Amino acid sequence: MHLLFKHLKPIKHFSFKEASCLIAMLLALLNAASCGKRKPPLPPVERVAQRVTINGIQRGNEIRVLWQMPARNAPDGSTLNISRADVYRLAEPLSASLTLSEDEFASRATLISSVPIADTDFALKQKSYTDVLQFAGQPVRLRYSVRFVNSQGQKAAFSNFLIIEPTAGVAVSPGDPSVTVSQEAITIGWEAPEKNVDGSTPANILGYNVYRIDPKGELKRLNDSPLKATTFRDEFFTFGQKYSYFVRTVSIGGNAEELESLDSSKRSVTPVDIFPPEAPSSLTIAAAPNTISIFFAANVEKDVVGYKVFRSEDPNLDLSKWQLLTDKPIDVTSFIDKAVRSGTTYHYYVTAIDGDGNVSPPSDVVSDTAL
Repeated sequence: MHLLFKHLKPIKHFSFKEASCLIAMLLALLNAASCGKRKPPLPPVERVAQRVTINGIQRGNEIRVLWQMPARNAPDGSTLNISRADVYRLAEPLSASLTLSEDEFASRATLISSVPIADTDFALKQKSYTDVLQFAGQPVRLRYSVRFVNSQGQKAAFSNFLIIEPTAGVAVSPGDPSVTVSQEAITIGWEAPEKNVDGSTPANILGYNVYRIDPKGELKRLNDSPLKATTFRDEFFTFGQKYSYFVRTVSIGGNAEELESLDSSKRSVTPVDIFPPEAPSSLTIAAAPNTISIFFAANVEKDVVGYKVFRSEDPNLDLSKWQLLTDKPIDVTSFIDKAVRSGTTYHYYVTAIDGDGNVSPPSDVVSDTAL
């Protein structure tokens, strides 16, 4: 088109006829340039995800390398075509510089694992790799990095570096825990370990952490700081629901940090309420014309749902044969007996009942004579 303009005269020299022809030619050229064939839309581009961020911890004789999985589909519509995560490790002396370029790391590090990535892994919050350590008896610094690889073998950039100075003197796991159920608590007990993961003694024990998996499958540490004792009472539970427990030993790391052991074995329990409430206490009695009133203190157990009141004119009659005055357990701590005869002495006792049908022992007997 520029060749056309090269030979044009200034527009002030064009006649009307010449100008009309020129405009028609320009419109034809523009129409030809804009009327190319329309192509079908391209499918989403598959690409390798960029740099992933990793973190990790030492637990016992293991280093756990963790990373967040990216979303399967990027905002631009492209699909992350990831087939595996390559995990690299570099062992270096503690005197080595902490600064290391990616090229230097790539030339010196060892590929220790290729973790397959399935489509379902993109829905996970976190994925991990566990490196089991063999301690050589000398201090060492371990540097880890991860990068994604697609099905064509194309590799993303390295992640950040996870740098850990592993501690050899970390105590092994506690002994198999025991579980005991009572009305008030589930008590977990365990034996203290005797050695560290590298076989040295005595065991490096700062304390213990107790973990519980609740009926929804959620994991929670039950203690705020490491426990010194080898028992723990879990008072926040519900009868009839399943719980699982395990314990980790806590040691002091080389940099004075707290390091946990691997998990102890797990113990599961579904507590059943077979525990009757305490007998109602502090009974008092008061006679009035045609009535006798009984009062007592409320039971402290949270699962008590009511009380039963019994009466007899014979204090020596077996308690199991006394007359039940309440067809249904009452949920108040007083009772008025209106079915009395003036001048007759009556004797009473009360029992408490919980939501699982467990009945308390009888209370003390109180007596009075109707007016």
